[in-house]
Amino acid sequence: MTDTNAKLTKKDFVPGNMVRWCPGCGDYAILNSVQKIMPELGIPKENFVVISGIGCSSRFPYYMDTYGFHTIHGRAPGVATGVKVTNPDLSLWVITGDGDGLSIGGNHMLHMLRRNIDMNVLLFNNKIYGLTKGQYSPTSEQGKKTKTSPLGSLDYPINPISFALSAEATFIARTYDANPKHMASVFKQAAEHKGISFVEILQNCVIFNKGTYDKIYSKENRDDNMIFLEEGKPMIFGKEKEKGLSFDGMNPKVVNLADLATSTDAVLVHDPKVDSPACAYMLSQLEHPDYPIPVGVFRNVEKPTYDKLLTDQVESAIKSGSNDLQSMVAGPDTWEIK
Repeated sequence: MTDTNAKLTKKDFVPGNMVRWCPGCGDYAILNSVQKIMPELGIPKENFVVISGIGCSSRFPYYMDTYGFHTIHGRAPGVATGVKVTNPDLSLWVITGDGDGLSIGGNHMLHMLRRNIDMNVLLFNNKIYGLTKGQYSPTSEQGKKTKTSPLGSLDYPINPISFALSAEATFIARTYDANPKHMASVFKQAAEHKGISFVEILQNCVIFNKGTYDKIYSKENRDDNMIFLEEGKPMIFGKEKEKGLSFDGMNPKVVNLADLATSTDAVLVHDPKVDSPACAYMLSQLEHPDYPIPVGVFRNVEKPTYDKLLTDQVESAIKSGSNDLQSMVAGPDTWEIK
């Protein structure tokens, strides 16, 4: 057991085995950020569990000095749900990718999100299948030429943030692997949220999809092509903070602040705590090159968690005396055939 009086550090979460990802992979930065924030959460080390499916991202449990499971393709949400409802005090981290989490695991992910189970989901999105050598994934852009789509993919891509919003997950955010400070901040907010947290991480695959986000977050492009969502602050961006987001009827619009009567009179102010996911969904649909790509917390609302509701239901059933399993399963509408 962890000495509760001893202060944890990043080293407490670093195992002795060698980390094996491709040189330059964004996974290294993500791992470093997770190991950095875990000691700051005030949670005993033995209460952390990291669970993954299949993919480059899913090697994560091997590189964390915590409890963990490396499960089968797409099934991390099911295993994590079982762990959480039977051990509600644990801090659960589900590590997945755009293929593992949104293709074979899409249905499992959907139900985990809608149930609002108190755990954290980190979805690495490099828009490709990296582990199996470069096939198009559910988030690959239409027309993407890969080994399984030599003439270009015909599929419309899934937007992970829109997907999570459709399931009404209670904490939804986006960050990117080239900004460790931003990643650490988002991960910490996700961990402190009571309920399901879903974080999409824009992540570069240097081998099979190199530079897929260069037009968005490279040094020369990020000021004009990204917008950082901050609670209570106007949605402005640009090298000189000269542009903002507004509405033109029901449609989002980029405005120049110099053209407004006052610098922020028509600029949207970000509020992730609004119960309705409508504005967050609008933000999730912003795509380059017509709009800047939002990063930060899209939604952060509170509602009862599935694991707490389940625990309360079981305790209520026990107190009511409804502990005869056979009668509960059979119910009143049964008969015997002789």
